Amino acid sequence: MSPKSKREDLPHVVILGGGFAGLYAARHLYRAPVRVTMVDRQNHHLFQPLLYQVATATLSPSEIAAPLRAVLGHHQVAVVLAEVTGVDTAGKRVLLSDGELNYDYLVIATGATHSYFGNDAWAQFAPGLKSIEDALAIRRRILVAFELAERETDPEIRRSLLNFVIIGAGPTGVELAGSLAEISRHSLHGDFRNFDPRDARIILIEGMDKVLPVYPDDLSQKACRTLEKLGVEVRTGARVTNITEQGVFIGQEFIPARTVLWAAGVAASPVAKSLGVELDRSGRVLVTPELTIPGHDDVFVVGDLSLLKDAEGKPVPGLAPVAMQEGKHAAHNIRRQLQGKPMVPFSYWDRGSYAVIGRGHAVGIAFRRFKQAGFGAWMAWLLIHITFLIGFRSRLAVLLNWAFSYLTFGKSARIITGPSPRLDRLQPTHALPEGGQTPSIAEPRFQTTTSHAESATTGTH
Repeated sequence: MSPKSKREDLPHVVILGGGFAGLYAARHLYRAPVRVTMVDRQNHHLFQPLLYQVATATLSPSEIAAPLRAVLGHHQVAVVLAEVTGVDTAGKRVLLSDGELNYDYLVIATGATHSYFGNDAWAQFAPGLKSIEDALAIRRRILVAFELAERETDPEIRRSLLNFVIIGAGPTGVELAGSLAEISRHSLHGDFRNFDPRDARIILIEGMDKVLPVYPDDLSQKACRTLEKLGVEVRTGARVTNITEQGVFIGQEFIPARTVLWAAGVAASPVAKSLGVELDRSGRVLVTPELTIPGHDDVFVVGDLSLLKDAEGKPVPGLAPVAMQEGKHAAHNIRRQLQGKPMVPFSYWDRGSYAVIGRGHAVGIAFRRFKQAGFGAWMAWLLIHITFLIGFRSRLAVLLNWAFSYLTFGKSARIITGPSPRLDRLQPTHALPEGGQTPSIAEPRFQTTTSHAESATTGTH
């Protein structure tokens, strides 16, 4: 029997998703007596915690992404580029848009997407940040707004072009707001002749009563003060009631803004609905302590798609290292099953979490108890993210770009791609629609949700 035939007889592990959880599951199955196939609709692993820096022109996409085949090639993992439409747990099949895959063990790590809390029409006016395509589209909106302001002669339109609204003050929203403030106050200062980029108004809106709601009050307050020092207008306890092409409604108040960014929440991948198990309101799967779905020890759900509670009954936080540890643990339990041993429950080792606010400023908690703020927290955040980046080239490129940005306030990726900017669609902004009434729509009080992709934490894997 040929080596290939022998390999075909091995148990088949299929991993859905090449994010943190899927990648670590694949890596920790190396040299196990299994065949491993990873399925993803993209051909790259994306380091999402730094995606906002692509959106705000600090980094280029290639510096935070790595081809899956290159990352997993020496781990003997087959990579399939495909769209997953569902899972048939009874037939042990993964359903693809153009076929299917049989499995013996399945690891589902398809992550999450944007949630607009029932107002999906807002997506066209307020893009979220989950992919390279999202980041490039946001970067284009930001840079084009300044370019259009340079040509605009109507003061009202120029003001709306220079208003930037970020909805949601979790880690992603705070990081976007701080970076936008630095762009307008420093990076672009002196680049334009007809207006001063420092006149840009950065508005951060949060439905809860504080920024970074998952952090202790004192760290949240420090983060808020730092944002305000950077020139960010922070508005907490605010209800977004509508978003249009021309701006944002907070109750009856209208804020004219041509650039609105969404960082208010996430919804689990729709693949979860095909599993026939209990889901929470966000669509996440309530997994067993072993990270499997009830009644199916061969199906593991990890990362943003899973909901697991700790010993205190609190959900395990949505952080990148949680996804890494869950992926590794799923692989460990598959190995144990292959050896005829019982699976073991997952236990999260909480090394802490950090949120960067701006150049030299961050807040964080290390090992659940040690609070940090300021430059020390920023250095810890920097070192952690460098550690978790995939590949030496990425680490070196990011370090060089960060050094350049820190010393000069420069943004090395300020290139606008796509169609040329146009002015003919811009019309004067009015405070309210005709009749003076806010549109009659649902008024959800959104709560910022942090996904595994939003934050890296301390420690090594």
